[in-house]
Amino acid sequence: MTRAFPRRVGAAAVTLAAALLVPGCTDDSEPTPTSSGSDSSMFTNPVVRTDAPDPQAIRVGDTWYLFHTNSGGRNVPVLTSRDLVDWTEAGDALPALPDWADPGKTWAPEVIQLAPDRFLLYYTVAGRESGRQCVGRAVAGAPQGPYRDDAAGPLICQADLGGAIDASPFRDTDGSLWLLWKNDGNAIGVDTWLWSQRLADDGLTLVGEPTKLLKQTEPWEGTLIEGPFFHRQDGRLLLFFAANAYDRAEYAEGYAVCESPTGPCVKAAENPILKSNAAASGPGHASMVVKDGRTWLLYHAWPPGQEGSTDPGRQVWLDEVTWVDGKPVVKGPTGEPQSRP
Repeated sequence: MTRAFPRRVGAAAVTLAAALLVPGCTDDSEPTPTSSGSDSSMFTNPVVRTDAPDPQAIRVGDTWYLFHTNSGGRNVPVLTSRDLVDWTEAGDALPALPDWADPGKTWAPEVIQLAPDRFLLYYTVAGRESGRQCVGRAVAGAPQGPYRDDAAGPLICQADLGGAIDASPFRDTDGSLWLLWKNDGNAIGVDTWLWSQRLADDGLTLVGEPTKLLKQTEPWEGTLIEGPFFHRQDGRLLLFFAANAYDRAEYAEGYAVCESPTGPCVKAAENPILKSNAAASGPGHASMVVKDGRTWLLYHAWPPGQEGSTDPGRQVWLDEVTWVDGKPVVKGPTGEPQSRP
């Protein structure tokens, strides 16, 4: 995950990052509409202009719900939209943390709907006992929450591997539920693996043993990969991930092709498929949505030259993905007006 609190940084950077965690230090104003002038068929990125790292969205009825890493004093901020472009603040999806967790570093929330009135939130939070980031799960009867985590402890921690972060749920075509995550190895100077494990049908517990899928191996990835999610396209299972330092222009997005949710997975030769340009810097930690037959990538990025800043921070971008010979091609980062989803 690209987080709101850096893990291996100098004292000045820690001071800066700590300010992000203080209520009132981020812009709590409602996101600015991103319609392009008088032409309602067009929009211009970013679609959320305030600090909203690690975005993930689901659709329920006619409404999209977007969740992102803690900001503005909220553990799990949630926004709503009818069109994926104009977003409205909708409060805190996880207003109360469980007793085993500490506030301030609630990262990379992702939600999956399991029934009309059952939604599960997987999120990263500071585990008090381990002293590391851990993954928790919470349940709500409505997509915007409030979600409640009634577990006695974290779902995953892997403290000896640096912690566990960036959980992403996935329902495969056979109905099976899976969870992806990353061990936070770069927090302690060890490898960062992407893991998968089967979830029970209720989504509350893990089944069997975890499987290692990928770790950092390519020059563009630097010392880490993170932010995984699965997507099936024409029967092929794709594993998307971000890599490199979240607060640098080198941060980017890539993917791999997997034989199954437990692998094996092979990274694409054309990686990275989304990287910095003149419009946006350090794009990554994405999620994917499909609307009216078109595929879109939601991701965060910095304004060029403002990597690591608190204002405006990591904004949310929306760019279309086309499929060429079964491979994803991201049209972005796009700073020019483009047609709405």
